[in-house]
Amino acid sequence: METWDAVRARRNVRAYRPDPVPASDLDQIAEAGRRAPSASNRQHWDFIVVTDPDQLRELSTVWRGAGHIAGAAAAIALVLPGAEDDRTRLIDYYDLGQATYAMAVTAADLGIGTGHSSVGDQDAARKILGVPADHDVTFLLGVGYPADRPLRPIAKPSRRPADEVIHHGRW
Repeated sequence: METWDAVRARRNVRAYRPDPVPASDLDQIAEAGRRAPSASNRQHWDFIVVTDPDQLRELSTVWRGAGHIAGAAAAIALVLPGAEDDRTRLIDYYDLGQATYAMAVTAADLGIGTGHSSVGDQDAARKILGVPADHDVTFLLGVGYPADRPLRPIAKPSRRPADEVIHHGRW
């Protein structure tokens, strides 16, 4: 896919085919996150690629919106060190947003769907993934081939009209 096609094809996928995603594709998706921009190039993040079905089922319980992780071929856990202040936390979360989107667009380019989730139960997530207590498992990204229809550019996305959202020069 061309970049613009991948951006237009990307959508949240929460139901997946049972087919595994090749390790080389998972590595490429994670690499896109690693290459994402971060404030002052700090790269505070760590990513954990999970493919074990038992781990995926366990991870699906760490947040009420994480049920789709159980049926994914894989998940990528996004991990941050505990923030010492609100400013650091805000910057780190912005950086993770960029990493998440880089991974989602890269996956779409490969015809692979993604669906993100928060993490509520930190103790459980840390235990499942072996993450140290001074780090947070901030988000999960489910990864797999869409069960319903392949990814392709969406002609009429369910979005607010551009002229209501995009302003030039001032509001």
